[in-house]
Amino acid sequence: MPESREESARIASPINRREWLVAAAGLGVVLSSRVLAGQGQPSFTPIDQSAYRPVLREPKPGATASMTPLERDQLERTLKCQCTCILDVYTCRTTDFTCSVSPAMHRDVMRLVEGGYTAQEIKDAFVATYGEVALTAPVKQGFNWAGYFAPAVVMTTGGIILTMMIKRWTLRSAANASTAAAATGAAPAAAARIDASADEMARLEKALREEDFE
Repeated sequence: MPESREESARIASPINRREWLVAAAGLGVVLSSRVLAGQGQPSFTPIDQSAYRPVLREPKPGATASMTPLERDQLERTLKCQCTCILDVYTCRTTDFTCSVSPAMHRDVMRLVEGGYTAQEIKDAFVATYGEVALTAPVKQGFNWAGYFAPAVVMTTGGIILTMMIKRWTLRSAANASTAAAATGAAPAAAARIDASADEMARLEKALREEDFE
C-alpha cells in the first residue's frame, strides 16, 4: 500500500520544530559555557598605559623577603594586569614588552615581598588600590561563587539536553524506519538492531505521533 504524502514527510523528517528549538537551546548553552570558560583569554583592546596606580606599604620592622622568586611569580599569576589585556601580571610582563603597567605592578610586588608582606597581604593591598578587578579570580564569597560554578553547571545542563535529544532522535528514526519497512513489506533492518518487540515499537510510534499533535 503506498504511503501518504504526510507519512512520507514525517519519515523523511523525524525531527519536529520543537525538538530543533530544544536542541538549538542546548547547543547555545554549551557554547555559552565555552565563552564563560574562555573569559580569561587575552583581548586585543588597546593598552591603557595610564591604568597603573602605586601599591605602596611601609616595610615591616626588621623585614626580610617573605617568599622566593618562584613563589613571587606564582603570586603574580593571581594578580591581573590593569592595562586591559586581561592577562595576569607575570604573563603580561614576560610576553608583552609594550606594556608598562605590568612591570610597574611587578615592582610593587617585589617591594612588598621585600617588606615582609605575605601573599594574602599583598593581594589585599592590590585589592585596596584597584578593587577586586586586581585579582584574576573573584573572591570566593557571596555572589562571586557563581563565577566558579556557572561554567560547569551550564556545560552539564547543555550536555544533558543534547544527550536526551540524540537518544530521542535515534528512537524516533528507528520507529519510523520500522513503519516504513512494514508499509513496503521490506525487512525492518533498523528495527532489527533494537531489542524491542513489534508491540513495543507500535506503542512507541503511537506515543510519538500523539506528541507531534500536542
